[in-house]
Amino acid sequence: MFSLFILQISDIIKELFIWFGVFKLKKVLATGVRFKRATKIYEYLSADFVEKAGDKVVVEAEKGEEIACVVYPSREIEVDNNTQFKKILRKASESDFAAKQANLVDEAAAVKVCAELAERNDLQMKLLLAEYSLDRSKLTFYYTSDTRVDFRQLVKDLAKIYRTRIEMRQVGVRDATKILGGFGVCGRELCCSCFLRKFENISVKAAKGQSTNPAKILGICGRLMCCLLFEKGALPVEITEETGISELTVSESVEEKI
Repeated sequence: MFSLFILQISDIIKELFIWFGVFKLKKVLATGVRFKRATKIYEYLSADFVEKAGDKVVVEAEKGEEIACVVYPSREIEVDNNTQFKKILRKASESDFAAKQANLVDEAAAVKVCAELAERNDLQMKLLLAEYSLDRSKLTFYYTSDTRVDFRQLVKDLAKIYRTRIEMRQVGVRDATKILGGFGVCGRELCCSCFLRKFENISVKAAKGQSTNPAKILGICGRLMCCLLFEKGALPVEITEETGISELTVSESVEEKI
């Protein structure tokens, strides 16, 4: 909650600096892309060969190249004058898709190898996923752990085997659930896996008026369900903590519809 407050304050200060001319803005033609479903959208310099949303392209990534999907076709945006954009290299070809498919096969095998090495080194960690960059210049392993893990020897062993840059990335339980996927108590695919691009802070107040039973408001990650935010303030039913009995209360929005 505190980190979110600091982020909001920094955004307000930046807006004030822009307003008073401290920060200079520039207009650029940018294309928004995502690397996976329900993930953050990144802005890249537009290219002539990108025509519409849904196009698959190869872009410059943090280390190496990656296949991405166009979400927002080329349009003009305003950014800080010092903002640097990476480039869209080309439209994804059949050879790019074939390389991606080969990487998927090798990634599954890499998870097993890494798990065996972690067990051999007595490391308390749960491996979730391995990901190659398209050009295989980097291999990233995602894991969860309740304790701090010293994986220096593990990285050395993996580098000897795969002859590429190795990165170990620890994620929280919500991100782990997003990676693994699954189905909620509603019977539908998890919100975080199919459309949520970022996690919002969810307080107990969001569950007010729904249930006092933890089993009904906790997701499979063990945290409060993300969908509580969608329903907050929309339900006309309130649950009393003393009795647990629903009391019908008609809100103004509902009353207007009636």
